[in-house]
Amino acid sequence: MTTDPDLKQRLTQQALDEGFVSCRICRPWDIPQVPERLAAFVEAGYHGQMGWMGERMHWRGNPAALWPEAQSVIMLAESYAPDHDPRAILDHPDKGAISVYAQNKDYHDLVKKRLKRLARWLIAEGGGEVKVFVDTAPVSEKALGQAAGLGWQGKHTNLVSRDWGNWAFIGSVFTTLDLPADAPEIDHCGSCRSCLAACPTDAFPAPYQLDARRCISYLTIEHKGPVDEELRGKLGNRIYGCDDCLAACPWNKFAVAASDMRYAAREELKAPGLAELATLDDTTFRAFFSGSPIKRIGRDRFVRNVLYAIGNSGDAALMPTAQGLTEDADATVADAARWAVEQLQ
Repeated sequence: MTTDPDLKQRLTQQALDEGFVSCRICRPWDIPQVPERLAAFVEAGYHGQMGWMGERMHWRGNPAALWPEAQSVIMLAESYAPDHDPRAILDHPDKGAISVYAQNKDYHDLVKKRLKRLARWLIAEGGGEVKVFVDTAPVSEKALGQAAGLGWQGKHTNLVSRDWGNWAFIGSVFTTLDLPADAPEIDHCGSCRSCLAACPTDAFPAPYQLDARRCISYLTIEHKGPVDEELRGKLGNRIYGCDDCLAACPWNKFAVAASDMRYAAREELKAPGLAELATLDDTTFRAFFSGSPIKRIGRDRFVRNVLYAIGNSGDAALMPTAQGLTEDADATVADAARWAVEQLQ
């Protein structure tokens, strides 16, 4: 139990000084609706190959079970808002479209270091114990974010704020301190369906529901093996992630510029040529994407994505590149190359 009445105010200011755009607090047990929603999501098969979502439902649906001693959850948002419209690259089919968040350093490392600094400050000022999380544990961060008043889960299921739009990473600090909780945020989507209409693959069965099996971010990052042929043509030139539903949100008119320059796009990742990316072997792939979240999917899955983009490019000049990979050692890459050749023919 904390006895310092000013601790929360000083914590919020410290979070802003660290570069976070917002700091709010809730209780670990403030998301009673999550277990039922998560069970329905998994039962419908919307999680695709992400088996870990079903295996860890008891923690993800009940943060109090993850760490029973925790009394408060400090939810934080860090902006990575782009300084351009990320959809512009879609008009250049010979170039690869990489999701904004992955065009430079891995956000896991950057956000976690900031969270740890804030947690150390909290211990020094208020005592107690802490645990920090940023997309690395079975924590329902978006639901907790809404419970804390950070924002609300929009129709595209991502967190949205009237103060900073939806271009933000979400992190959390669990603590044994009993800090004053904030009021939850209410839904401000209204009748808007911009994010739903923007999805190239119709991945939203209904507002506030996502079928990951049709989501381009899932297909290009989490999905192993060949992508269904029915969906390959809809990937366009998106080779890692997709920003369409995020970019379409009208609340982005209030987006806050990213405070960390390491989120700014590397020049060579703004509009990378598909021909060059397709020729990466394992060694050059690892070197080129060192420090990037893209590195974790490996060369084979990445080149598979590039070949789908080549097949969608309509650029006959890319035919030799695709033909050169039809006998690749990885069966999925070879399959993607043959598909690309068929499309270009």
